[in-house]
Amino acid sequence: MGAVSEATRENFDELVASGTTLVDVWGPDCRPCLALKPHVEKLAEARDDISVVMLEAPKARRVCIRLKVHGLPTFLLLSDGEEVSRLSASTITPAELKTWLDKSLDEMREEVS
Repeated sequence: MGAVSEATRENFDELVASGTTLVDVWGPDCRPCLALKPHVEKLAEARDDISVVMLEAPKARRVCIRLKVHGLPTFLLLSDGEEVSRLSASTITPAELKTWLDKSLDEMREEVS
């Protein structure tokens, strides 16, 4: 998969409808969000088992309300459009993000098998 897709309120549901998707909900004034962005892009390049979608919260408020996003940054792991796991804190480190993603994907795969 490799590339990061920019989601809008118009295309969000289509981008996450099938497969496993990491959604990075961010804001342009959120310093932790901006600090994590290059790490999210590296994750996208390194993993071929998920797609990565960036959702700019101020431009997609209704989507954020529907997803119950209350703070930034928020990371959601979705499977066929349904939330599997969530990570939300202003102090997320790149290592914590990777650990959470790996653990969430492992748990998701265990449930399927």
